[in-house]
Amino acid sequence: MKVLIIGGGGREHAIAVSMKKSSRVEQLYCVPGNAGIAQIAECDPSIGVMEFDKIVAYGKEKKVDLVFVAPDDPLAAGLVDVLEAEGFRVFGPRKNAAILEGSKAFSKDLMKKYGIPTAAYETFDDPGKALNYLESAKMPVVLKADGLALGKGVLICNTLEEARAGVREIMEDKHFGSAGDVLVVEEFLTGREVSVLAFVDGRTVRTMTSAQDHKRALDGDQGPNTGGMGCFSPSPFYTEQVDAFCQEHIYQPTVDAMAAEGREFKGVIFFGLMLTPEGPKVLEYNARFGDPEAQVVLCRMKNDLCDVVDACIDGTLEGIELEFEDNAAVCVVLASEGYPVSYQKGYEITGLERFEGQQDYDCFHAGSKFDETGRIVTGGGRVLGVTARGKTLKEARARAYEAAEWVSFENKYMRHDIGKAIDEA
Repeated sequence: MKVLIIGGGGREHAIAVSMKKSSRVEQLYCVPGNAGIAQIAECDPSIGVMEFDKIVAYGKEKKVDLVFVAPDDPLAAGLVDVLEAEGFRVFGPRKNAAILEGSKAFSKDLMKKYGIPTAAYETFDDPGKALNYLESAKMPVVLKADGLALGKGVLICNTLEEARAGVREIMEDKHFGSAGDVLVVEEFLTGREVSVLAFVDGRTVRTMTSAQDHKRALDGDQGPNTGGMGCFSPSPFYTEQVDAFCQEHIYQPTVDAMAAEGREFKGVIFFGLMLTPEGPKVLEYNARFGDPEAQVVLCRMKNDLCDVVDACIDGTLEGIELEFEDNAAVCVVLASEGYPVSYQKGYEITGLERFEGQQDYDCFHAGSKFDETGRIVTGGGRVLGVTARGKTLKEARARAYEAAEWVSFENKYMRHDIGKAIDEA
């Protein structure tokens, strides 16, 4: 098979590495890709993920057998529909199903309608009405831009003053663009946060091993929200009892609800959960692999990714049992200092060769590129996802931080407490 992956981050590198292991994959392509993906796939950095016509033309030119659409923006904008209309076999939800992530108001209304546990909420398209509501709301409160905002459109406001400023930031100053045209105001939930990814074929759900992400930029969960500064898998807080509850009350009901709404979901659903004192509740849905969750989950999966993808597309997922290694993985993101606000790019990355031939270590490229002389340089806020496996979470964590020192670039920054919750488990 010839497989084309859409995207150019750490998630896509992890997907490419898994696809490369498949005995059925003969050739890998990726657009735009990055310097790491280019080691194992043919990339075209001139094509953006939202340039649908160019993607179609590239897929036809390369005669690809499967297109794997990985990022949120092209899914929400309907790339799967466009590719299917052109005769391609595609993995990922169609536009009418990707709304599960594309609109937080839609997903909250869906959960309310079908009795799926989530935080209480109100939706507003008028900043004045939102401000009025907040005057009597219990603090802290969570403000969410309705649309896609690169995983950053969520503000936790501890005081009324912060909440008022948040409404201005999202709805009036348009800090997240048109994603903030509609605002969701949610009750603040407390507990452990856990991520569970699931393959879905429209009817059947097959959940992957659990993971836990670190969104804040600075140690101690301080600083602004990012796309993710690190991750570990499995989560020691995701017990068999929690899993049983979620299978019955969250995972299957979500897939059934989408089918009942005429929005059959095929692809990957990311369930962002809060394990509250009253039980697990849904914080958010994503309509694709999380980043950096993919980096710690896929490297532990025993199944051939190609087989699972085929089963999702063909509606035969019922016949697949997912298997994961009895180990643990930790990913530490090496970022450009100043991310996610402002940072410099173009610095040479050295030490990458240390990962070659290493059994339990991966270095997934997120924001890397080649400069005009062919050197690999930094090309984004999140640059690399250094991932290590071990028998236990503590061993994996120690290895990940050891390996994080193998590579260097100017303005390299990382959190030093990824997986710290492991110590409290």
